[in-house]
Order: sequence, then structure tokens, then C-alpha cells
Amino acid sequence: MDFKNSNRIGNHHKKSYYSVNRKIRIIWDFHGNNAEGTARHHLRHLQEFMEKNNLTLIDSGLSSSADFHHLAFITVNEVDVKTVRDALKPHRALVME
Repeated sequence: MDFKNSNRIGNHHKKSYYSVNRKIRIIWDFHGNNAEGTARHHLRHLQEFMEKNNLTLIDSGLSSSADFHHLAFITVNEVDVKTVRDALKPHRALVME
């Protein structure tokens, strides 16, 4: 999902665009010696943000693709992506379904 262009959906398309309500995994990447601990700490704040803002948290977790690359992620409904994106500045996102 391209965050930079996600606001360009015209009002006449919004209803049908969001009616599918896809699940979006929002990802924050961390690199370096302390990446695992930083990702774990960040995940706690992500979960707190979702609870504080009464947003539906479908899934959350940590993953690693290499020794010095860890990530924290949350999966949310597409309707909540803009709220999360604007407040938390994620690095990337994936459409899960």
C-alpha cells in the first residue's frame, strides 16, 4: 500500500473502496544491535495507541528476517489505516486480505 497516494481516493470512490474493509498489516522496521529490544518496546506502544484510540487491533507481533533486522507490526482494518499512519508514521504496509 502506498501511503503517499492513499489520500488521493476521490469521495465518490471512498464508499466502495472501504466497503471491502481489507486487513492491512502496518510495519515498523528496526536495524542494528538493539533492533530486537527496540521493536519489542515499540510494539507495546503500538498496542497502547490502539487501545487508547478505541481502534480494532486484529493482530500484532514481532518478526525478524536477519540478525540485525527486526520489525514490529499491527494488523488493522483498512478504515483505520489513515488514523494510524498519520499519528505513528509507519515504514510500510501490506494488504493481508
